[in-house]
This record gives sequence, structure tokens and C-alpha cells, in this order.
Amino acid sequence: MIKNIALILATTLTAISLNGCSSAYYSAMEKVGVHKRDIMVDRVEEAKESQEEAQQQFKSALEQLSELIAFDGGKLAEQYEATNDQYEASKAAAEDVSSRIDAIENVANALFDEWNEEISQYESAKLKRQSQLKYKETERRYNKLIASMRKAESRMAPVLTALKDNTLYLKHNLNAQAIGALQGEYKAIKQDVEILIEEMNTAIQQSQQFIEMLTP
Repeated sequence: MIKNIALILATTLTAISLNGCSSAYYSAMEKVGVHKRDIMVDRVEEAKESQEEAQQQFKSALEQLSELIAFDGGKLAEQYEATNDQYEASKAAAEDVSSRIDAIENVANALFDEWNEEISQYESAKLKRQSQLKYKETERRYNKLIASMRKAESRMAPVLTALKDNTLYLKHNLNAQAIGALQGEYKAIKQDVEILIEEMNTAIQQSQQFIEMLTP
């Protein structure tokens, strides 16, 4: 992870507030010795952690739905509140994952643009060729990683939609009949969550491999 966070934030927040753009942020970071590659590694790590947290949250939402359909007496309103809380937490987790992926793409575009431009500055044909090969391999691995992350991200939407629908239905029908109607939804949601977790596991593994490739 990036070191000296306090110093970095003090330097960069001023630049961001004045310029309001990513390029100002990256320039400010480079002035304190943190380059785009470092930022990219950090953001991939953060996205990996965000996906791990999202996995646990969707599992929790599924467990709450399981408890709901097994409900047998008591205050149904409390079950609704718990189910709604799990939906809201899942939605927030999904939004965090998406923002982390967006942040990776932002720094990746800046990194690859800069790298590609600097390759033309080589005088040594040998070093230029080696840099081009490294560039192409890094870009290939990155494209594979981001595609995996986006695929896992896309799996969150149908789960969130189903969780929201179930939550609303329960809110509008706080009775035993509502529980019975939701029982038929559980199997489909469970299957979607399992696929989501599997896709995220793939993205998480690729994230770790990418980090290891970029870390000396």
C-alpha cells in the first residue's frame, strides 16, 4: 500500500481542489515519489478487498432471505427491516466495487498512455523493444483482469434487482402469504449469488496475480 498517506493527502487534495482532474492528482503524487504504477497496484488491491467484502455481504443477504422464508411466528415487521438492511448494504457494496473498478480504469488509461508515449523516446533499439514487450504483456494482463472484474460486476445487478423486489413485496404484504410467495424466489437468487461469488473469486485471483506482476 502507498506509504506516508498523511503527507500525500496534504499535497494532493490541494491540487485536486484547484484543478479538479485526475491528471493533477497523478502529477501531485509523482512529486512525492508515488507513480501511476504504484497507484494502479494500490487500486487493484483495494478493488480486490472490495470484492471480497461484497462476497460476504451478498452471502449475508442470502442468509437473511433464508431466515425470512423459514419464518414461523413473531414480528414480521422486524424481518422486513432486517431484509431491507441487507438489501441496502448489498447495494452499497456493489456501488463500492463499481467505483473501485472505475478508479483502476482511470489510472490504467493514464499509465498506458504515458508508457506508450515514452517508448518512442528510446534511443536504444534493444531497450525500446524490451519496453514494448513489457508494455504489451502488461496491457494484455490488465485487459484480462478488467474484463473479469466487469463480468463479476455485471452479476451483481440481477441479484440486487431480486433482493429489491423481494424487499418491496414483503413491505407491501406483511403476512404469512407473502412469505410463501417469496419461497419460490429463493432458489433463483441463491443460484445467482453462487455464480456471482464464483466470478468474483476468478477476478480476485487475477487481481492478486496482476499485483504480483507489477510489484518488484
